[in-house]
Amino acid sequence: MKLNLGCGNDKRQGWINVDSFAACAPDQLVDLEQVPWPWPDSSAEEVMLRHVLEHLGASTARYLAIVRELWRVCADQAKVTIVVPHPRSDQFLNDPTHVRPITAAGLELFSQAKNREWQAKGIPNTPLGLYLGIDFAVEQINAALDEPWASRFRKGEISNAALSEAVRQYNNVIAETTITLRAVKRA
Repeated sequence: MKLNLGCGNDKRQGWINVDSFAACAPDQLVDLEQVPWPWPDSSAEEVMLRHVLEHLGASTARYLAIVRELWRVCADQAKVTIVVPHPRSDQFLNDPTHVRPITAAGLELFSQAKNREWQAKGIPNTPLGLYLGIDFAVEQINAALDEPWASRFRKGEISNAALSEAVRQYNNVIAETTITLRAVKRA
């Protein structure tokens, strides 16, 4: 099963298109903030959350429940694609329905391998994967540059180092980030 969660009008063939708004005419009408979700344990081989996760879980408890539920419905090695606006992008800042910035570093907190590595090194990051009994490995991170940064980078007018510095210093350098997770479940 493939779940396109919070599909809006982005319907995908071969996927179960899910949204909480009937006006989108999803295949299934589901409020993702209400758990448990209606799918069985380990039933999804792939999940898409495109411009969805930043709208969910205003409270920490609700957000953690949503991530736990996502892990529950994922099969072992299920691919989870999360596309979000960058937290320092006007796309994120201007939308009053965005309740939480989503970053790759924040999602790494759900990786048990990273949790163990941090513990061994004495790094005080919160080991949410171990605390919650869930495990997502961050496999890939892709940043879509905003203009004029994208054009300047393509033309070679700005180096990787200068771009990295700009990301740390300025808003509207990265428009959106795509983070690919892999659900890890041991038998």
